[in-house]
Amino acid sequence: MAEITGSGPAGGVGNVRADYLALVRRRRIYSGLLLVVFVLLFVGGFRIVEDRNAGGLLNGLPQILDYPAGLLSEAWARRDRLPGHIATHFRALLETVNIALVSTLLGSLAGTVLALFSTRGLAPWPRLIPLFRRLSDLFRAVPEIVIALVLIFVLGGGPVPAMIAIAIHTAGAQGKLFSEVNENADLRPVEGLASVGAAWSQRMWLGIFPQVLPNYFSYGLLRLEVNVRASAILGFVGAGGIGYELRNAMTWGPGRFDEAASVFLLLFVTIVVVDQISSSTRAHLTGGRRP
Repeated sequence: MAEITGSGPAGGVGNVRADYLALVRRRRIYSGLLLVVFVLLFVGGFRIVEDRNAGGLLNGLPQILDYPAGLLSEAWARRDRLPGHIATHFRALLETVNIALVSTLLGSLAGTVLALFSTRGLAPWPRLIPLFRRLSDLFRAVPEIVIALVLIFVLGGGPVPAMIAIAIHTAGAQGKLFSEVNENADLRPVEGLASVGAAWSQRMWLGIFPQVLPNYFSYGLLRLEVNVRASAILGFVGAGGIGYELRNAMTWGPGRFDEAASVFLLLFVTIVVVDQISSSTRAHLTGGRRP
């Protein structure tokens, strides 16, 4: 009877439960070992960085709020000058917004081409799909600031290097996103147009774009938000715009903190406005609700 019970349903359930508990124990052991390795790597990396820093992070932690406190106190003491500073730097803000707009437009157009050439079932040259996908990966992998630094060395400082750098990175990012949108498109209109002799451009224009354009615009607006921030950051490396003015104000330190505060305020308001307009438009295009 004991053998029959052991080999019956109850015994099978017991074996499954024992195997499951053993698997859970192994996973816990592996997770613990990975956690220990991660902590050791983190501590080792932190110590290496700490040794190479000009000043120690732990020693500087008590002073981490000194700069924001000095900036806010000086800006408040000279708050009557903020409107004048805002008017002075408004032109640089427009330059930053123009860089973001142009780079988003050019990058999205290039991303559309990369997406069409790298989507199975839509590409005019299927054998070249891996080439265009790797090209998109390359554009997306290189940070904007690296491209901008190379272009500044070649072209000199100004908004043009920033625009080209952001457009290249945008092309890679949009090429990936647009390709995923294309893969979800219905190919029956394309097949119907091909059956009546339509050219490739006609099949894309009449069969694909009506389906994907709302998502294209949605991703384009989302990318515009990112590019406004990126164009401001590139100003720190001499690419013009409001980031360049912010770097100059911060470099001088005390005495021009009120000017730096006005630039921060302009940049914050611009990002909020662009975010709200973009969110509302994207919700309208995709038929969703505004968050």
